[in-house]
Amino acid sequence: MWAFIRKECDMAWFLGGIVALIVGYFTYGRLIERLLRPDDRRTPCYAMGDGVDYVPLPMWKNMLIQLLNIAGVGPVIGVIIGIKFGWECFWIIPLGCVFGGAVHDYVSGFMSVRTRGANLPALTEGSLGRWYTQAYAVFLMVLLLLVVAVFINVPAHLAEGLVRGAAPSVPWFWIFVGIIFLYYIVATLFPVDAIIGKIYPFFGAVLLIGSVAMLVALVWNGVEEPWLFTETEGFKAGMFKDQPIVPCLFVTIACGIISGFHATQSPIVARTMMSERQARATYYGMMIAEGVIAMIWAGAGMAIYNIAPGLMAQPATEALMASTKQFLGSWMGTVTVLSVIVLAITSGDTALRSLRLTLAEMVRLPQQRFAARLGLCLPLIVCVSALLWWSNLSAESFEWLWKYFAWGNQILAASTLMVCTVWLMRRGVAPWFTLIPGIFMTFVVSSFILWSDPSHAGCPYGLNLPIRVAYAIAGVFTFFCAVTVIRIGTAPAVKGEPRD
Repeated sequence: MWAFIRKECDMAWFLGGIVALIVGYFTYGRLIERLLRPDDRRTPCYAMGDGVDYVPLPMWKNMLIQLLNIAGVGPVIGVIIGIKFGWECFWIIPLGCVFGGAVHDYVSGFMSVRTRGANLPALTEGSLGRWYTQAYAVFLMVLLLLVVAVFINVPAHLAEGLVRGAAPSVPWFWIFVGIIFLYYIVATLFPVDAIIGKIYPFFGAVLLIGSVAMLVALVWNGVEEPWLFTETEGFKAGMFKDQPIVPCLFVTIACGIISGFHATQSPIVARTMMSERQARATYYGMMIAEGVIAMIWAGAGMAIYNIAPGLMAQPATEALMASTKQFLGSWMGTVTVLSVIVLAITSGDTALRSLRLTLAEMVRLPQQRFAARLGLCLPLIVCVSALLWWSNLSAESFEWLWKYFAWGNQILAASTLMVCTVWLMRRGVAPWFTLIPGIFMTFVVSSFILWSDPSHAGCPYGLNLPIRVAYAIAGVFTFFCAVTVIRIGTAPAVKGEPRD
């Protein structure tokens, strides 16, 4: 009897998590909107229109661009890895999205809309000062370089898997790498409405079809076989038993819960948004949509690991390919894999664009001229090429690339939430809705660095302290960070803060 109830509850957690995400958008999302108080002032696309980056776009297109920008491989690959922590993912993902990730995206995006489409370094300098901003900017650009490399590697590997049987001697992986990288370069050099604005509707249609198909297939099979959403003995044997959920789960699922990378993408849409009142749907709403995608792939991951526990020892891309074949068959499975490829490509192209915009803002170089855009892109192309070469020397090289991307991504998320807290306090808005998740993420990343070590199932290098010691030190560090942020927020604005 208890086993039957548990099976039904696991299926309920999966579906209930999706419902909770939707309810969160209409309740907590509206509450945040009331606190931010959007109005009818001119947005950057009108005040600073340049025909390249500052271009008015309709709301539906901005929403689609934002979703495709932020929903990279994290809510798929990261979640397929993260479900190895167990069924708790089914409630942690929606809670994290509603109270953490969506708030992070909404407030950081709204800040950019209010400050002429400013990128993160400019917003950080106005909140936390020049010395912090300089280190922050370097860290951010390194992270974006990792993002571009990861989001070329993953879709190229997936595309190679689709054509693996055709002409085995052909170096398909490097052919796809070249095609994807060339697209990234073109997309970042040309005006936002010339490439991204036109091709994203097609990409969005592929994403929608693939995601809905997988959700329907999971529900259909779950009703017939509820054990697919239960931790079977085979599943339990491959779980991350030696890794604590806090902090490891929140680093492993790098984008499905909260992602600092998203705040690097928000200024792109901030420069094309026609009204502040569109910000909740565009920023908060699209993170909720990403949470739904994450829930779908968490369900797919658990189901395929229950069917074939041996996949838990394989790369997550193998589990992805197996789940699409198992639940959707050859044709629709291919469409769904294409939707995942779309997620990666549409985050990689705007990551490179964000790098260009951030560099241009730092060196104060106007971007209307094509030569100026090309001049900034050339060194970025060299850096990404070097990362691609290194990361494909071996499977281990790419795994390290992903691990440090995931770890750095959450450091960026914690920092961004603290910047948001200072920005809100200086405008007389109660900052609890950014301060609390900011404190939590600061604790997560600091305890992870203190505990992490390759001996813990291949985690990146850290200090390898016992977990309780790591928690204690991280708690003290987080307390002082929170006190410092509150003190800065109550002090007068520093020089260089962008005006609303």
